[in-house]
Amino acid sequence: MSENGRGSGRSGWWIYDGSGLAATGDWPEPPPWRDFRGGPDLPPPPDEPEEAERRLGRAAAVRPKRDQLDIINAALRLRRPLLVTGNPGVGKSSLAYQLARDLGLGRVLHWSITSRSTLRMGLYDYDAIGRAQAASEPAGPEDTGPRGSTIGDFIHLGPLGTALLPYARPRVLLVDELDKSDIDLPNDLLNAFEDGTYTVPELIRLRSRQARVEVHTADPGSRAAIEGGVVKCHAFPVVVITSNGERDFPAPFLRRCLRLDLPDLDESGLADLVAAHFAAPDGQVRELIRAFVERRGERGTIAADQLLNAVFLASSGVDPQATDGDWPKLLDAVWRRLAPGRP
Repeated sequence: MSENGRGSGRSGWWIYDGSGLAATGDWPEPPPWRDFRGGPDLPPPPDEPEEAERRLGRAAAVRPKRDQLDIINAALRLRRPLLVTGNPGVGKSSLAYQLARDLGLGRVLHWSITSRSTLRMGLYDYDAIGRAQAASEPAGPEDTGPRGSTIGDFIHLGPLGTALLPYARPRVLLVDELDKSDIDLPNDLLNAFEDGTYTVPELIRLRSRQARVEVHTADPGSRAAIEGGVVKCHAFPVVVITSNGERDFPAPFLRRCLRLDLPDLDESGLADLVAAHFAAPDGQVRELIRAFVERRGERGTIAADQLLNAVFLASSGVDPQATDGDWPKLLDAVWRRLAPGRP
């Protein structure tokens, strides 16, 4: 078997084999303790092939190794979040897009975490000011405003809230750079991940408790109906959580995740990455890849997309063979070390 997993046989229990080929067949049954019964099922989500190609290239560039595929498939089978760690640029976020494309699960729901991110922001947003402004106009029925607007016009589900809607096949949710979050967010996520459900109090408070209200989702231009203010998933989403290893997470959170550590790409993996975005590497590009690996060994963390930047410049007319010193200076700028310390 090669370093990147090519040529490996597919294990019978795998859902995802890393081949880059679209999967076929029914989604397998979950464990009894992860069997959620939300519904009725919504239509399949839209695809987003342009975004997948922008992030991955024309084909799956870096195929997971067999031991990595075991962990990925265990997370898929167990309906557990996959906590992906590694240096910047090793393909942590890209894994979510590979899974969505190869398994035919539609567009990725991307939740980019900051220090201000909260569970509520991931689930939904309620525009109370907008509704108050609408309420100042002539009122309609109990839960409606002017011109037929409803409370659902002021509720927008976030990436996590959309992922937990009832779909026959799971959505892919990318929770990107969780280590940037406030210290409480990982624990706040536990109930949503454990129960596959959440409530929208603004809808529960309606006098008609069984009201069926259409709200906006995180898919552009899409809406979904929520009944009684409660959302419960059918197929638990494929959750990919990325971390740069900048902090430790609490034990209750880690217990509910499977951890996948991605190493830095070697020369072969980098050549595959370049080939996915450009043509197969020629002699000049292979020399550039070797220089990149050497620079990474000498100076520490630099990301694979910094290599892609250099390859693109080399293919745009910049002459790496020039004797006036411009190319080495340009590489110093493009390949600056990401971690503090020596540039």
